[in-house]
Amino acid sequence: MANTPSAKKAARKIAHRTAINKTRRSRMRTFIRQVEEAVARGDQSRAAEALRRAEPEIMRAAQKGVVHKNLASRKVSRLAARVKSLSG
Repeated sequence: MANTPSAKKAARKIAHRTAINKTRRSRMRTFIRQVEEAVARGDQSRAAEALRRAEPEIMRAAQKGVVHKNLASRKVSRLAARVKSLSG
């Protein structure tokens, strides 16, 4: 347990950041799931729209440090490939 005032403040800040990061990660996963569900249904137009909304959310999570930038790029790339495969 934190004893000094600065350690107590640091613990509060960490708890606050953790809550924000959890929200961002959850939001990102929700957008990814919407794309995956549209792909699973075979609905190309809905999947493309979901991807258009998901990409900025995924990249924002990377920019804010919630996930690594390479992970974000990989997710976007793989989702885009799956959406593209529906058209052909």
